[in-house]
This record gives sequence, C-alpha cells and structure tokens, in this order.
Amino acid sequence: MDPSCLAYCLTDEERRRFDEQGFFIVESVLPGDMVEALGRIADRIDAERRPNMGGGPYSIKNHFDIIGQDDLLLELLDWPKTFPKVWGILGWHIQLYHSHLIVSPPSPSDQKPKKRRLGWHQDSGRLNIDLETTPRPRVSLKVAFFLSDCTATDRGNFHAIPGSHQCEAIDFPENAEQDPDGAVPILAAAGDAVFFDRRLWHASGINYSDITRKVLFYGYSYRWLRPRDNMTVDHYMDRSDPIRRQLLGAGPSGGHGYTSPLTEDIPLREWIAEHAGREFVVN
Repeated sequence: MDPSCLAYCLTDEERRRFDEQGFFIVESVLPGDMVEALGRIADRIDAERRPNMGGGPYSIKNHFDIIGQDDLLLELLDWPKTFPKVWGILGWHIQLYHSHLIVSPPSPSDQKPKKRRLGWHQDSGRLNIDLETTPRPRVSLKVAFFLSDCTATDRGNFHAIPGSHQCEAIDFPENAEQDPDGAVPILAAAGDAVFFDRRLWHASGINYSDITRKVLFYGYSYRWLRPRDNMTVDHYMDRSDPIRRQLLGAGPSGGHGYTSPLTEDIPLREWIAEHAGREFVVN
C-alpha cells in the first residue's frame, strides 16, 4: 500500500461517533469519474442477475459476492480514503468477508408504495443469536460506497437508529406502519462512504424518487469468521500484493493461521508497524 493513505487514518471524532452512534459518514471518498464507472458496473451486475431473481423491475435487489465481478471493484478493497479507517477500528487481523450491491429502482409513478415499517435488522444473522454476551461483540463493520445521490429523504435511503449497536433488541410500535423511535434517514451524496458497526439496527427505505439508488457494501471482519458469501476472488490472488491477499482470505500457514496467525498470514500488521508506528500494533 502507498503510505500516503495514512493521511486518511481514523480521526478521534470519527472514533467517538463510531463508538457512540455506531456509524459515521466520510464525504467525497470517490472521485466523480470513478463513481460513474462503478455505476456502470453496478448496472451491468443488476441487469445480469435481476432476471433470475424474481420480483420484477421495480423491486430492491441485493446482489452478493460482487468484488470479483470487475477489477475496479477490487480497488475499493484497500481504498486509501477508507481502508485506514477500517484497520483503525478493527485492527490488523482482518479480512473482507462479504461484498454486496443493493439496487433500489424508483417506485412506479402510477403505484404509490403501501406505507409499511422498514426491514430493521442487525447484520450477520446467527451471530446475533449464538453469541450470548451483552452487548454482543462488534466482530465486523461495513463500508457503504454510495454511487447515487441520497441527499434527499425519498431515495430509498439507508436508515439507522443512532446508538442502537449497543442494543440486543429494539422496541417496535404496535402500529405496523411505524418505524422505531429514533430512526433517521442517512443523507449521503454520490461518492460518500458510510462506515457502520454490524450491530447497528438499520434498514433500507422506500424509493419514491426518480433516481435509482445504488450502493456498494464492503464488509470487513476478523480473519477467524467464515465469509458470508462465496468470495469468488481466486482470479485476483496471483496479481495481488500480500496485504490484498490477506484481505481476500489467503492463509499461507493453513487453517490454524486464522486463529493463531504467523507473520506470513498477516502482512498488514507489519505494514502498520513500519509506516504508522508500533503504537498501532497491539498483541
């Protein structure tokens, strides 16, 4: 990695927001030409997969395992303006365990969507059931790269309940049309990134606008967690540097190295120690 990325390390204010609210926004992490190119890739993936998924042209689609679909998507894996903040939160023993694309087309102009409660959830499925501690451990986070303008509240916005990452459950109103208290739409422009704790209660909104909402999600976790999708990335391995190979799931020392890593398993640790200082390297 280019050491110039250290100009974008996690700030004290970002750490405070992440710890207290469960998320923060970083503006303009992607230049306009890259947003446009990624948007075309998103359109291609959606066009290829949507016909086989059912639900019609206006339904929200969540396309898993997308990082292997284009070389430009690989560039986001260790993007200079976002990746230092990822290891600033999780540390060096990390991997990409999940990548997906959400496409939310505009609702048909002649069909007003029925008012309903959004699909509130925490990420990681069974992790929230099998782990018994209170609060549950963080384990992973996501970086959401926005490819469309969601600075108005009618564009199928990412919604969140600030501070809910410390809650095992949330109270739902009796009225099935109402969302929980404290829920807010997140306003993000094309090129912005939203970092959020996997435990944050969040949901996708309904798109009443004339703009298709497109967002790429990159999920980072500790290396001992099994990937959440197929991680179709073998074709990248031979041309990736050691840090990218770590993030893509490589384990040179074998299975034991995912829980008790050797030096060759975790080149990110040595890079951080060399370029950012040993104070960033714990254990």
